[in-house]
Amino acid sequence: MTEPTAAIDREHGRWERTRRVLRLAVPSAGEALLGMLVGLVNTYLVGHLGAASLTAVGLAWQWAMAAMILFTAVGTGATALVARLVGAGDWDGANRVVLQALGLAAVTGVAASAILIVLAEPAVALMGAEGEALAQGAVYLRVVSSVYVVSAIMFIGNACMRGAGDTRTPMLVMAVVNVINVIVAWVLVEGVGPFPALGVLGAGLGSAVGRCVGGLLVVGLLMRGCAGLRLRWVGPDLQVIRRILRVGLPASLDQLIFRLGMLAYVRVVSALGTVAFAAHQIALNGESISFMPGWGFAMAATTLVGQGLGARDPERAERDAMLAFWVAAGFMSVMGVAFMLWAPQIIGLFTEEAEVVALGSTPLRLIGVVQPFLAAMMVFAGGLRGAGDTLTPLLVNGCAVWLLRVPLSLLVTRWLGWGLTGVWLVMALDLTVRGTVLLAQFKGGRWKTKEV
Repeated sequence: MTEPTAAIDREHGRWERTRRVLRLAVPSAGEALLGMLVGLVNTYLVGHLGAASLTAVGLAWQWAMAAMILFTAVGTGATALVARLVGAGDWDGANRVVLQALGLAAVTGVAASAILIVLAEPAVALMGAEGEALAQGAVYLRVVSSVYVVSAIMFIGNACMRGAGDTRTPMLVMAVVNVINVIVAWVLVEGVGPFPALGVLGAGLGSAVGRCVGGLLVVGLLMRGCAGLRLRWVGPDLQVIRRILRVGLPASLDQLIFRLGMLAYVRVVSALGTVAFAAHQIALNGESISFMPGWGFAMAATTLVGQGLGARDPERAERDAMLAFWVAAGFMSVMGVAFMLWAPQIIGLFTEEAEVVALGSTPLRLIGVVQPFLAAMMVFAGGLRGAGDTLTPLLVNGCAVWLLRVPLSLLVTRWLGWGLTGVWLVMALDLTVRGTVLLAQFKGGRWKTKEV
């Protein structure tokens, strides 16, 4: 083979790998966007109701996200196992994983609903909510948590399809969820036509109805057959359940430790006052736009690493994950520049209160600077989880939030008086450290010998 021909072949190979990564990542990023839009739409719709309503939804949403910890153990384990089995060509094994994962989803959904419905008011109060913000937050949390059975099935069914290499169907499911959420929430928040204006309650009902439809849609797709997967009704398989949980429980513990840290972190921010917390929540919503490509490429890395190891080609798995990182870093860096240039305009999309816009603009600019590190944190954590190494992200994330983010946030607010800007400086430092450490751990290569 001549040198020009070899160079053309290498270029063709790189382009094919790039296309494969993009084919997985772009729909995953779309799914992430659509998933976040549920919260963004609710925030937007209640934003004009005042700072108390905005704070109520923001604080309640923290607990709603915390409940996802119960689903993470099953979803992460199912994605890694399905990807590994599909890479090895074992579709029967992959289908067994899907059925057991959905059974676990139903159990965890019931548990999450029961806990948050009963403890909604003290949970929101624990975050520092008082008065009207407390009352509205408890109502919102009860409504969105009442449908966790179908929410869990949607979340975990989508995770199985991503493990099989189908990221397009989960994106379409979330598109349906969002259309329903937008329509129902808008009608019930504003009181359109014959419907009463329910405010925060209407936003919660929109989210709940949308997720119910999404969960039922996922069940229907898997019963009919989707992404090469098909539900086959058999009894509980304890061996498969153990394999799912062996991989997934460290990921769930990772999320538990991190989420508890985030609750403590949010408690520090809420102590700065209602206006500061409203600015913080809106800045987070703006920042969440950059999570879309990061999450998409992280999911691509999870699938590609799992399938590469299933095919007994760890070098391919590493190359694909590195490619996912570089493309994600490029996309997210562009977004970071947009955050730095147009922070007030982005914050202004969610509120007209000048004080909130002013307080939220500097934090959004700060987070724009560290977007490449955020990309590294997300993609390499996803790659390690795809290999079944969920312990390393657990240790990195747990140490970062409890040894860095929470204590330094207390320092800059209570003793240095840096306010919301200081809190976001700490966040930027946290993301930089985690991205750097996870990159080093991935390049170390110990994940290549991981058994699941």
